[in-house]
Amino acid sequence: MEGDHIKINKWLIPLSWLYGLGVGLRNELFELNILKTRRFGIPVISVGNITVGGSGKTPHVEYLIRLLKDKMKVAVLSRGYKRKSHGYVLADENTPMREIGDEPYQMKTKFPDIRVAVDKNRCEGIDRLTSDEETKDVDVILLDDAFQHRYVQPGINILLVDYHRLIIYDKLLPAGRLREPLSGKNRADIVIITKCPKSLNPIDYRVLSKAMELYPFQQLYFTTLDYCDLEPIFSKTRNIPLTEIRGKNILLLAGIMSPKQLELDLNSFTGNNALTTLSFPDHHAFTTKDINRINETFAKMPEPKLIVTTEKDKARLIDVEKLSEEVKANIYALPIKVSFMLDKGETFNQKIISYVRKNSRNSILAKREDDHKSKDSHHSGHRPRTISFRDN
Repeated sequence: MEGDHIKINKWLIPLSWLYGLGVGLRNELFELNILKTRRFGIPVISVGNITVGGSGKTPHVEYLIRLLKDKMKVAVLSRGYKRKSHGYVLADENTPMREIGDEPYQMKTKFPDIRVAVDKNRCEGIDRLTSDEETKDVDVILLDDAFQHRYVQPGINILLVDYHRLIIYDKLLPAGRLREPLSGKNRADIVIITKCPKSLNPIDYRVLSKAMELYPFQQLYFTTLDYCDLEPIFSKTRNIPLTEIRGKNILLLAGIMSPKQLELDLNSFTGNNALTTLSFPDHHAFTTKDINRINETFAKMPEPKLIVTTEKDKARLIDVEKLSEEVKANIYALPIKVSFMLDKGETFNQKIISYVRKNSRNSILAKREDDHKSKDSHHSGHRPRTISFRDN
């Protein structure tokens, strides 16, 4: 059920109040325009959340990439969490994971023709993407995990909410996992409740929609996870459909914030609850001790057996040393995609495509020319136009 993975540390609530004062002051400074927010002359779509990890940002950014990449030039800008580099880095086919972080590396590997860049300062990152000779022809920028980065005003602000950790039931850090007060959701143009069970019925949708208490201008969607065939990481063997793992003993390696849903789903495919999980922190850098633990755990498991890990963990496992040959021969990554529920996928797609096309730089230049002609004809001024989904 919704919110079933929430754990509140009640004894830390006084600290959450203090944390909330600090975050609230920061947000108020932006509202008063003391801290400045920049708008850009290019379509910018932000995908993020107001909780610590685990809402499905990467698969939703990848959904947008698939939607847009054949129609226009797409760039993804991330901060590159836990990377070893500094400043602005534009990835190419030879950029190692440690230079850009696991999630940008995953996206660049899966979509080599798009531009992937990292910069903690998103404003500078957008400036570089839109001015550097190599990337100045980009048509749209997708901001990964930037809902709290208020120095950029995106044209579309997408807020992701984990079905199993609904923000309406959560608390501020450190008692809960909220990065900012619940009122922060009011900045979103689109809210997506992610990781929904496929078994949701009409009354569930109505209850959730009412409980989220969104404004009329905000659009609510529901998505669920779809699993693809298992892909070998080291071996040259074929992909394995999940229907073929029934009866096998599975070792799940999960360095993600919320592996519970993945465990439940894999158990439904194995059919025998023969699932062993080795869980690591989100974005975890595997140590020699970790590798030894993986090797030993898998060696003790009875046949038939297999190792399943996430695409994000794959990015961090590829270059590690001392994985046993048995592990390398049997470890597979599980790609995931999101799909929209209630047949709302096409509605969402059209809103995104329409926003990008109406606010492309070519369209803006044409609009400015028309405005200039109108001004010359009627001697009337025009206020500067800002690119916003709400304008559409």
